[in-house]
Order: sequence, then C-alpha cells, then structure tokens
Amino acid sequence: MHVIVTGGSSGIGLEVSRLYASRGARVTLIARDRLKLQVARDGLLVTAKSAPDDIQMALADVGDEAAIRDAVQHAESRLGPCDVLIACAGIVEPAVFEDLSSDRFNEQIRINLLGTVNAVRSVYTGMTHRGQGRIMIVSSGAGLIGIHGYSAYCASKAALTGFAEALAQEGQAHGITVGICFPPDTQTPQLERELPKRPIEAQRLMGKAGAWTADAVARKIVRAIERRSGKLYFGFSLAALGLFGGVIKPVLFWWYRRRA
Repeated sequence: MHVIVTGGSSGIGLEVSRLYASRGARVTLIARDRLKLQVARDGLLVTAKSAPDDIQMALADVGDEAAIRDAVQHAESRLGPCDVLIACAGIVEPAVFEDLSSDRFNEQIRINLLGTVNAVRSVYTGMTHRGQGRIMIVSSGAGLIGIHGYSAYCASKAALTGFAEALAQEGQAHGITVGICFPPDTQTPQLERELPKRPIEAQRLMGKAGAWTADAVARKIVRAIERRSGKLYFGFSLAALGLFGGVIKPVLFWWYRRRA
C-alpha cells in the first residue's frame, strides 16, 4: 500500500504517516520545509516496519498545482500508484476581518482549500483508471461553525465539505472512497503558534476543552479510512454541530451574544 500524506512533516499528518509506516506501508511525506521533512522521515525510520526506501519525502507547496502534481508523479514512480491520500496540509492565522490583509486571507484559501483540491487532482485520475483508491480530506471543527477572528480559516475549511460531498458521489462510480474529517484543537506546532493570536471572543465560543493529542486524532482518521467512512467527527460537541448544526448554532450564537 502506498500512502501519500500532504502536511506530513508535523502534527496530524506526521502521526498518520507514523501509523501507516508502523504497519509496513510505503509512505510519502509531502511538505514545504525540507529540513522538517528530513527530520520527520528520520523519526519514522526509528519505529517503522517499512523498509527505509519505502519511506520517501517530497518537497512541494500544495497551493502550487504544478509542484504538487510533479511531487506526486515522482512519488508514484518510486513507490507505485497512490492507494491512499490524506490531504492534511493547512495553515491558520487568526485575526478579525478588518485587520486581515487580502494576502493573509487569500493564503489560507490557497493552502487549505485549493491546496487540498490540487492534492486530490494529482492522484484522482490514476485512481479512476485503476478503479480504486481512498481519499481522506482533513478539515477542522472550525469548518462546522463560524468563529470570531477566523473568517478566512472557517471559509476555507467549510468549503471542503461541499467539495468532499460532491467528489464522493462522483468517485463511487470509479471505486474511490472520499471521506472528510473535522478534528478539534490538536496538540501540534501549529496550535502552539495559533493560540497566542486567538481572540478572547473565539475562546469564549470554543470553550475550555483540552486539545487532543495528534496521535489520538491520527488513530481515528486511519480507522475511518479503513472503514471507508464518509464523515468523521471528534467528540460529542463536534458531532452535534455536524449532525444538528442547523438547530444548535442559532442557540449557541444567541448564548454567545448574551455572554459577550
């Protein structure tokens, strides 16, 4: 099995890669930072059951369609066709809309939404020709509800739901399973960078629930891929938002306004 993970150099992507490598899968990590990729690969080799040559890395910005396409083509030439894609690359930069420049807003759309589309496009044609494949799109709990100070991030992650749902219907005819998951706050380097910038208004809405470990999130993602699940929620609150958001969100926003 060849598993390709975008955003594989750290956080959830790295832990997903670690799980697959521990099972002897062929794994390709894709990210933008060569040093982080090398450190990630070296770390995987310590516990992997995969042969060293079966854990590869590729340098690419998912927001660059040509770059991610070339990276995937190179990976497939070395380790074979992609059986599983986990589109995990993403960025977040909290700021109220009036303080968020067009460049910073557009960058989150470019990486989180278009970067996911680019990654999927790079493997999708091959999967359709082979009549099989699994794709897991990593969204966020913030894709289920609008959050103060997260207009760009929420927009980019919410859009992934429509993309995943439409693609899942199209992929069925070709034997391709498309899933989407909505992780909560997760203990990653990105969360460490984000929290100092998180507005107090956002913290009020999101509550004081502790962050999940990246390993715990990764295990649920891998299990969902194995079960060919269409949607994966983490915890009661996010499951309730995902399944009953139309009823819950008006009440939640009313409570938030009164508290504010």
